[in-house]
Formats: sequence, C-alpha cells, structure tokens
Amino acid sequence: IMFLNMNLFNIPSWIRNFNYPYTCYEQVPEEIFDGINKDLDKIQSDVPLVSIVIAAWNEEINILKCIASLSRMQTNTPLEIIVVNNNSTDRTQDILNRLHIRTYHQSIQGSGPARQMGQENAKGKYILMGDADCLYPDCWVDEMLKVLQKPGVVCVYGRYSFINEPGYSRWKLATFELLKDIVAEFRDINRPYFNSYGISMGYIREFGLKVGFIMINRRGEDGQLCLDLMKYGKIKQVRSNKARAWTGLRTIQLDGSISEAFTIRLKKELGRFFYNLHRSLPEKEKHDKKHD
Repeated sequence: IMFLNMNLFNIPSWIRNFNYPYTCYEQVPEEIFDGINKDLDKIQSDVPLVSIVIAAWNEEINILKCIASLSRMQTNTPLEIIVVNNNSTDRTQDILNRLHIRTYHQSIQGSGPARQMGQENAKGKYILMGDADCLYPDCWVDEMLKVLQKPGVVCVYGRYSFINEPGYSRWKLATFELLKDIVAEFRDINRPYFNSYGISMGYIREFGLKVGFIMINRRGEDGQLCLDLMKYGKIKQVRSNKARAWTGLRTIQLDGSISEAFTIRLKKELGRFFYNLHRSLPEKEKHDKKHD
C-alpha cells in the first residue's frame, strides 16, 4: 500500500520547475532571483509559527534550488526560512545574499553546530529541518504539521526519495526506497530515532532548545536530537508519500551502485535486528548496567 502511490518510473512533474541548468553563481540570471524572491515574500512572516532551518556547506547551486522549492509552499501557516552557512568555501553565501531569507554563519564545523545556531535564532514555535541539496513539494509544511501538532507529539520525521541520474534508473531507486520504507516501519516500533534525518524532520523548538544539538563535527546529530526529545513526548512518522522530500544520489554513490548500497544497509539492519526488538532506550540501558 505504501508503494502504490509512488510512480515507479518518473519523478514528480513539479521537480522540473527547479531543474536549473546552472553550475555556478555567475550563471544565475537576475530574473531567477527575482522570481524566487517574489514567491518568498508571499509566504514568509515576521511572526512565524514555523521556522524552516537549513544548514549549508558548499551548496552553491543546490541551495538555490532548495530555496526555490520552499518558496512555492502552498500553506496558510506563517513561516520563515533560515539558512546557516557552515564555512562554505564556494559562493554559497553570494547566493544566500541575493535571496529574501535570514542567514547566519556558523564557524564551528558540523551539521550539529549549524542546526543549533539555526534553532537558537528561529522565531517559530515549530522547527522543520531540511537539507540544502533537497527539493520539497508544496504540501510539505502542512503535511509535517498535521502530525507534529497532534497531542503529545514532540518530533516527526518524513520520508524521502532519490532523483534518478544516468546509471541509476528510477525503477531501481523506487525499489530501493520501498525496502528502505519497510525497514523504517520496523525501526519505528522502538527505535524511531534511527529514522530521523535532517532531510525531513520537525520538532517543537522549546524542547529542541532544552536538549540541543551535538556541537562537534559528527554525523547523526539529527537522530541524537530525536532520541533526546523522546523524554518529552512521542516521535511520529509522516507517512504521506506526496510530502516526500527529493534528494540527489550522493549518499548512494558513496557506496557505489544501488545494489552495493542495499547490501551495506541490509547488513547493518540485520545487525540491529534483535537490538531493535529490545524495548528499553539507550539511556535506560546505560542506567541498568551501572546498577547491575
């Protein structure tokens, strides 16, 4: 059922709106910035309920596409967009300076420090995290909020898909995503923090500030935040397929082919199998070992 709503062979048509041919800042024409800013001015508010926070490190053109997709949100929810430049050495900041969004510079390297600066400067009650190399459908904010605003929920995470490239066919990627989603359903039972990625994640800012992000350059800052938030409420998955974030293939290409990426992830999940069935949380496990 999860899979039937997905198109096996094609990416959604709306993604074509952001398929810019540019490879660097100098190539971006003035009218592109004008169009994006016109849309940004329509959706942003000085008194936002939601703050969209994105960390960027050397994402010169990707961040342009990302913000362009966010500027098309169809929502009545007042929001703001914040991008934290994490020591980019390309022209990411030049792109950001041309867009009607709030930007900050985090000199401490790492997604955790960058996201921490973003949440500290956010004005919204709710924070939605996104990645600089991702595109977001126009229903993303509303679909995430539907779940995040339910009683007792403190954090949510969404699903994501990959934009195909030569050598990585859409049907193979869709099959990979199906298997990924099945694994996510299993993890969601007792270990939802293994599913929580900054690519599509939301939480209540008040509690995010209480636990904070890790302030070192290490992966997993998103899952760690989710784990720490569990003491304040429920973690829920946003299962809406139309709200999927779409991203490039960098994480898969690091592992090689799709089959190689699948094999690596399968081995990891098999290793976690019995661990996932255990109901106690890591902090409780540490406490129990201390008192054995």
